[in-house]
Amino acid sequence: MENIKITFVGGGHMGRALIGGLIAGGTAAQNITVADPDDSQRSALEQDLAVNTSADGAAAVKGADIAVLAVKPQIMDTVLEQIAPAIHPDMLVISVAAGVTAQRISDRLNGHERIVRVMPNTPALYRAGVTGMVAASGVDERGRELADKVLAAAGHTVWVDDEDQMDAVTAVSGSGPAYFFLLVECLARAGQNAGLPEQAAEQLARQTAYGAGVMLKESGLDAAELRRRVTSPGGTTAAALESLNGNHFERLIEDAVEAAVQRGRELGKA
Repeated sequence: MENIKITFVGGGHMGRALIGGLIAGGTAAQNITVADPDDSQRSALEQDLAVNTSADGAAAVKGADIAVLAVKPQIMDTVLEQIAPAIHPDMLVISVAAGVTAQRISDRLNGHERIVRVMPNTPALYRAGVTGMVAASGVDERGRELADKVLAAAGHTVWVDDEDQMDAVTAVSGSGPAYFFLLVECLARAGQNAGLPEQAAEQLARQTAYGAGVMLKESGLDAAELRRRVTSPGGTTAAALESLNGNHFERLIEDAVEAAVQRGRELGKA
C-alpha cells in the first residue's frame, strides 16, 4: 500500500475509521484524498488526519488507484454520475453502500468492472469491526488483495462468493451491533426493575457484554459451547434461557435479520 493512492468519496464516520486505520497501518496520509462537500468536514479531516481533501469528487478521484465510495445508498447514483468521467480502467472501486449492486455501480460508471462491494460495521471506529466483501467478476487477485488491505484497517474481513449474500451480511454484521446495544439496554433496564440502582445495572450490563465478546474472541470455542458452559442444569441461567426460548427468542432474531435483508433489497432497487 506504500505507493497506492486512495480517494475516499465521503468523509463521514466510516470513511474516517478506515482512513485512521490505514494511516495507523503505515499508509502515508499524503497518499489519501477525501472528497466531501461539507467545508467543516474537510477542515476536520485535514486537521485530524493530515489528508488531502476536495469538494470536487471527480477531481479527487482522478488519478487514484483506489476509489472508496463511502456514501449513503440514497445519493450513490448522483455520486457515481459525478465521478464517472474520472474512473480509469485499472482503478479499483470499493463501495460501502448497502443494497447498491455491483451491476448498478458498473452501469453508472460506463461499464467499469473492477468493483468490490463491502459492508463494514460500526466497531470499525475502534478497529474492531468485521467487513463482509464480495468481488465483481472483473476483479483479479491483486484487486482482492488491495481491497482486503483497505478494509483490514478496520478489523477482520470475510469474503463471500455470491453478491446476493451481501444483504444477509448487512443484516447480520452491518446492522448487528444495534441488536447487541438493544440487548444491553434491555438487560440494564431489567436489572433496574429487579431492584438494582440505575448506574450499577448499566455497568453490569455493559461489562457483561464486553466480557462475553472477549470470551467469544479469545476462547476458541463457538457460542453454543460457551453458552452450555455457563448454564448449570436447574440453575439461574437455565431458568432465564428457558424463559427466552419460551418467548421464541430465536424466532425474534430470525425475523429481525429477515427484515434487514428485505430492506437491503429495497434499497438496491431504489
